Formats: sequence, structure tokens, C-alpha cells
Amino acid sequence: MMRALYTAATGMRAQQTNVDNISNNLSNVNTVGYKQEKTEFKSLLYQTIQTRTTTANGEEKPIPAQTGLGTRVASTTSIYTQGATLASENATDFAIVGDGFFAVRGADNEVYYTRAGNFVWAEGNQGLTLTTSDGYPVLDTNRQPITLPQGVTGESVTVSQDGSFSYKNAEGVTVDMNRSFGLFQFNNPSGLEKIGDNLLEETEASGAALNERTTATLTPSQVRQKYLEASNVQVADEMVNLIIAQRAYQLNSKAITTSDEMLEQANNLKR
Repeated sequence: MMRALYTAATGMRAQQTNVDNISNNLSNVNTVGYKQEKTEFKSLLYQTIQTRTTTANGEEKPIPAQTGLGTRVASTTSIYTQGATLASENATDFAIVGDGFFAVRGADNEVYYTRAGNFVWAEGNQGLTLTTSDGYPVLDTNRQPITLPQGVTGESVTVSQDGSFSYKNAEGVTVDMNRSFGLFQFNNPSGLEKIGDNLLEETEASGAALNERTTATLTPSQVRQKYLEASNVQVADEMVNLIIAQRAYQLNSKAITTSDEMLEQANNLKR
């Protein structure tokens, strides 16, 4: 009975983490470029009550008797499926169709990655620079900030589906800037570490960032200007998962209550 108390407690802790994760998914349903996260579980150690042996008549009993000691959270995995592309009136909104990630330079001068393409043109030391809403510069294929030539306005800039930048001069002629979005892929994007602000950090688990322009084996992503990628969270599925998690939490709570009642009865037998 004491073992049942601790086993059910592990289930309650695991389901609490599951509910927290589902709540995070629902809270980010309108976050640009957000990817759904899924909680996965694994069983804890097993206690062997009886090993493989023989009966009193000498017959073999090939199956041992074991009892589990509960569960725990194994991982929280991000599901990198494509989110819906939503039309926007902002010329600095970009959506990626494919497996690529935008690259940005953080405040610590390190390179981070994101699927959120809601950028702005901000005045910087080198002129107008494409940045995130937090002011982090967006990087090109050479991991350098994307800046505009002197006298070029952000309204005149267009971006092709392969991520190449161009602008129209005073005569209305389209001029190629010889700059392109830096689009990078990972062998295991679920291994990226989330650091907040829609930013992801490269880790050993994710593998090194692969530049789409220089890695011939990759399928290039497309960039769509005046679009944003919505989160891939399905509210209906998350509500179903929430109900399942709540029921599992209640069942574990009921197991604790039942074990407590059995212990009470056992104590009353001594009176």
C-alpha cells in the first residue's frame, strides 16, 4: 500500500507537467511561428517480486512477477510541422514554407534561429537594418546583418521566394541587392533549445546549422513576403489532451485515496 502511494504520486507529478505543457501550447496558439510541444513519458524502475523458478511439482514458471514503481516525464518534444500561412499587410512580414529557419544575432552576439518572420526595418549604425521586434538583426546567408544602401527606403524592398532582396530605384528599375535571407536547417530540429522570445539555440542534439545555399543535399525553403506562419497548435486536439490528462490526474489521486483507506483499515485491525 505504501508503494501504491508513491507510485500514484509519480503519476500525478507527470500529469501535472503534461497539463502545464498543454496550457503552454494553448497560450501560444496565436504566437507567430510557435511549434506545438508534446509531453512523453517513460516507466520507472521495476521491482522483482518473484524470479523465474519452478513449482513444487518441478514445473517451470518462465514468467517472473514484477511490479512497476510509477512513471516520469521522458521529454517534451516540439512538433515541427508547417503552420498555416496568414496574409499580412506588412511588407516586412515573412513566412517560411519548408524546413528552414531564419537566423538572428542576439544581444550576446551569438546566432539564434527562429520561424517567426515578423520583422521591421530599424535605424542602425549601418543604416536601415532588418531586425526582429526586439531589435535583434536578421542575418543573411553569410551570417551578416541585412542592411539597405543609403537612400533606399524599406517600402521599396521586395523579397523573392528564394529569399533574395531587391529594390526599385527612383527610375522604377528593380535593382538586385545581392543579399539573401540566411535560411538554415537542422538534422534534428527537436533538439534545438528554446530560450524565449521565439528564439532557438543550436545544441549537440540538434546538430550544426546547415546553410540551404551551400548544402546541396537540402530541399530549399521558400520565403513568402507579406505572410506570417501561424502556430501549428490545434485547439481541439489540445482540449482533448487536456481532458485526458485531467482524467489521468484524477485516477492517480483516486489511487492515493484508496491506498489511504486501506492503510486506515489495516490500522483499525489492531484495535
